[in-house]
Amino acid sequence: MQQPYDVLVVDDSVFMRKLISDFISEDPSLRVVGTAKNGKEAIELVKKFRPHAVTMDIEMPIMNGLEALRVIMKECPLPVIMLSSLTQEGASETIKALEWGAFDFVGKPSGSISLDLHKVKRLILEKLHAAVRTKMKRVSFSPEVLERQAPLPPPLSNPLLPRPVAARPPSAEPLSGRKLGPVQQLVAIGTSTGGPRALHQVLAHLPGELAAPVVIVQHMPPNFTKSLAIRLDSVSGLKVVEAEEGMVLENGAAYVAPGGFHMAVARNGSGGYRIHLSKDEPRGGHRPSVDALFESLLPLKELKRHIVIMTGMGSDGAKGMKALLDAGAVTTIAEAENTCIVYGMPRAAVELKGVTHVLPQQEIAGKLVAVVGAANLS
Repeated sequence: MQQPYDVLVVDDSVFMRKLISDFISEDPSLRVVGTAKNGKEAIELVKKFRPHAVTMDIEMPIMNGLEALRVIMKECPLPVIMLSSLTQEGASETIKALEWGAFDFVGKPSGSISLDLHKVKRLILEKLHAAVRTKMKRVSFSPEVLERQAPLPPPLSNPLLPRPVAARPPSAEPLSGRKLGPVQQLVAIGTSTGGPRALHQVLAHLPGELAAPVVIVQHMPPNFTKSLAIRLDSVSGLKVVEAEEGMVLENGAAYVAPGGFHMAVARNGSGGYRIHLSKDEPRGGHRPSVDALFESLLPLKELKRHIVIMTGMGSDGAKGMKALLDAGAVTTIAEAENTCIVYGMPRAAVELKGVTHVLPQQEIAGKLVAVVGAANLS
């Protein structure tokens, strides 16, 4: 019989340490090997116990969860699941944690009598089960990354990959002001666990003159997708926004599906394309769903469609990608296993034979630039 996986629980609240520990202890395949009340203690106990996974609060005294995460991922990398408040500020900090190597996150229960603790328990156990089977890679942090949150450096081996743009504050420039010509191509990206870091890597290396709009589904709740769009906008040459109903798609712009809504692309009646959002039932437990986005592209055969699936649990998007390939999509890309945090969604797409290219994360942007090209400024 296999020994239980060891989990370290980190939170400054006695109530939360007890609550999360009780959740974990009810699962016979997991055991709580220790608890810590701040990031400094967490680092010490990680080095002492070498647990298979950690649950980590973000806001703590002495050393917060972000600072502890940075040290853990640099010195003794292992899967860390962040416990985040469901506020806009909490969402922003969570996006940063995911870019710094956190495995995933769960919205932190507030202790309210009305909170659905059963759902929180299910999410924690689901993510822990995925985490303990994952081998995390060491993450290096330069002063530039820590202080300016600059984009990841491009791989030296790929001459097609453009240099990343300098980090910049989110722009207030209207999307309609870019004037990059009519939309004749489209890039669609689906991702889940590990997605924020993967999206950072890809979008940081896409030029603002890309001759296609980019539509993105990242499995995340409301608030978090807004923070993700703001963060991606600050590192990409593209204009990145959280999608809104009726937005007209433009070349050189990227649209992140808002948490809680399915996103589709539809013709707008004047030769262009627009965003349509809906509250239809979740697909495979997800809203937004990658399959829902991909399936909306099936009728748009006049577009050159370039489809990407990156790291994530489950199989969302695989059926949609295969259907798009059969319907004439020009390019279908699955992230390679060796760069995925979780090789679930890309694996499912490969097994369905819906993939034309299997590429490591750092080569995806270069391939998209090569197949899409740049728009003509007007």
